Amino acid sequence: MPIAVIHALDHEGQGVSRTDEGKTLFIEGALPGETVEYELTREKPRFAKGFATRVIRRSGLRVEPRCTFFGHCGGCSMQHLDSNAQAAIKQRVLEDALWHQARVKPGVIYPAILGPAWAYRYRARLSVRWVERLGGVLVGFHERRSSYIADMTSCEVLPKRISALLPALRTLINRSSVAERMPQIELAIGDGVTILVFRILAPLSSEDEQRFRDFSDAHDIQIWLQPSGPDSAYRLYPEDAPALTYTAPEFDLRYDFRPNDFTQVNFHINRLLLRRAMQLLDPRPGERIADLFCGLGNFSLPIARRGAHVIGIEGSEALVERAAANAQANGLQESSEFYAANLFEATEDSLDVLGPLDKMLIDPPREGAVAVVKALGAQSPRRIVYVSCNPATLARDTGVLVHEKGYALEGAGIANMFPQTSHVESIALFERD
Repeated sequence: MPIAVIHALDHEGQGVSRTDEGKTLFIEGALPGETVEYELTREKPRFAKGFATRVIRRSGLRVEPRCTFFGHCGGCSMQHLDSNAQAAIKQRVLEDALWHQARVKPGVIYPAILGPAWAYRYRARLSVRWVERLGGVLVGFHERRSSYIADMTSCEVLPKRISALLPALRTLINRSSVAERMPQIELAIGDGVTILVFRILAPLSSEDEQRFRDFSDAHDIQIWLQPSGPDSAYRLYPEDAPALTYTAPEFDLRYDFRPNDFTQVNFHINRLLLRRAMQLLDPRPGERIADLFCGLGNFSLPIARRGAHVIGIEGSEALVERAAANAQANGLQESSEFYAANLFEATEDSLDVLGPLDKMLIDPPREGAVAVVKALGAQSPRRIVYVSCNPATLARDTGVLVHEKGYALEGAGIANMFPQTSHVESIALFERD
């Protein structure tokens, strides 16, 4: 069995080493400073991949994974690493991406935004698959390095009562007439409300519906069904039930959302991220601030609450309607406006239509906001706060902002939105004279 000495972690949480031939070697389950035996799973001319089969020399940062299914389930990749060390490594991933891709270093490294390391995941998509040889369905996340579903009966990153429900969910689906026609379950938790959205490819029988109602009553969970696209989701039971909401107490805000809407999975970190974003953006009365990729108003409403006028832009018409409704419900309709537009096709003319802007907040999906930053022209704001879920696209867009648009990267730091995983959420501040 080959042996490797690990000198770093990559952006996916894999140990990094080199083969005797000089290839870069990525090894799952290995940590910096360790010597491990490994098995190759993939070999290319310039790199190779494998997984650790035995740790010969152990890192002091290695901990015992809490989850029984870690290493088999692909939902987490870093449970073997101390939680504080996870944040430090994610910060290094962010800095490395900014330097290697954009040749830019932040003026300040912000303290990491940290929260609970376990039971934090209030949004999740669980896969469901009928497995004939097991005589029933599996419910959970995909196996690591596989399209199969992990045979799991608990999950440490889900809230405890949801984790404990996994076996009961399997039983419920196994007893239904559509056990082979149900590919996924969407979990959405709000303040005092838990919803499970079952994606169904065939109608439920009347007996199925009664079982689902009984399950709802027994576990205090709303049952929704989704027969086709996300907009088709509807509540099955209870018929009269409260809506999903989350709050931002620091800003005296409440947000309504539907179970298929995009919201952050970690409400605790989201509140801290809102605080950091408002500290950096510093909205003031009389200012006009754009919130691009605004979703249902997560950042827009705190901006308006601070007295600025916010213009929210989002690609989804449904989310634009939700943002406007949330502004109305929080008494902020006079200081906010929301529009639907495809920001991936932004041009200087399309941004100029917004009028003069003092500041801007950008919170794009993983693809980043390269069209937006390239479209910044004469009316571009003096300050931009960029919230990112992908260091690579943040680094790419940073290169445009700094080297083409005249901004300075004043600071950047991570928010550990997904503990136990390699996912890196970050926030950065750009300013120009």
